[in-house]
Amino acid sequence: MATIEEKARAVREDLADREGVLVAFSGGVDSSVVAALAHDALGDDAVACTAKSETLPEAELADAKRVADEIGIRHEIVTFSELDDPDFVVNGDDRCYHCRTMRLGKMFEAAEELGIPVVCDGTNASDADGGHRPGLQAVEELDAYSPLLAHDIDKDEVRELADVYGLSVADKPSMACLSSRIPTGLEVTEEKLSRVEQAEKVVRQWGFSQFRVRDHDGLARIEVGRDELDAALNEDFVAAARERLTDLGFDHVTLDLHGYQTGSVSPEGDESEADTDEATAGGEDESDEPLVEDVFSSEYPTAEND
Repeated sequence: MATIEEKARAVREDLADREGVLVAFSGGVDSSVVAALAHDALGDDAVACTAKSETLPEAELADAKRVADEIGIRHEIVTFSELDDPDFVVNGDDRCYHCRTMRLGKMFEAAEELGIPVVCDGTNASDADGGHRPGLQAVEELDAYSPLLAHDIDKDEVRELADVYGLSVADKPSMACLSSRIPTGLEVTEEKLSRVEQAEKVVRQWGFSQFRVRDHDGLARIEVGRDELDAALNEDFVAAARERLTDLGFDHVTLDLHGYQTGSVSPEGDESEADTDEATAGGEDESDEPLVEDVFSSEYPTAEND
């Protein structure tokens, strides 16, 4: 079995044979490692590109800019809107396919304008686990190149390489796009995306590291890592979260006592919660757990009918 050093060398040699590559770049650990390897192999002929849209939090865009500077790679930003596509807005089981198709499509347009022949993404070997990942279908259809996958580099090895390169995102949790906070079947709107982003900014300001704010059509369900649940029950945080999220337009604010779970509003078996992040520009897909029952729409016994 090849060592991680041998795999990294093989990726660099592979990329060095290209006339140039554009890396779909979210600033997450996967796409950052691809960007670092590409910059090593090609220098100025490697470009990182981030697609800005309503589903990308401003904090993630800022991270992408910062990490591109760390690597020293040229960084381009393109703009588009998933909300222009009704198939995305309806938020069906294949939302991630439509998102990734549009996002990568903008990457190919940017690459053509720059005269770059190859578009790379951050899909790694752990992503190709046989689960339902509609975002990967878009990668295959558009013929984007996934060097981490091609050279059998899994997620743990990606983080190891990020450490080798001294990247600040080596231990960064996966971050899916904001639309993953809206349960499948509920329409994605700019209003919902905005209030989710602002709500998560509130949670982040209180020092939580792994979290989501799910938008159940006006009911905010806060998820934090299980090791942070005690902090989420702090009276000051409870009061601040309720006040700020209500001001943002949520009718009710709740804390999920199960703690953070990836894909908890996705269809059963859907492992994309995308990347990817995103997903995001670089293919930072998250592995999902089975669908959490939508308890907010269920009938439960009350004291009167027990």
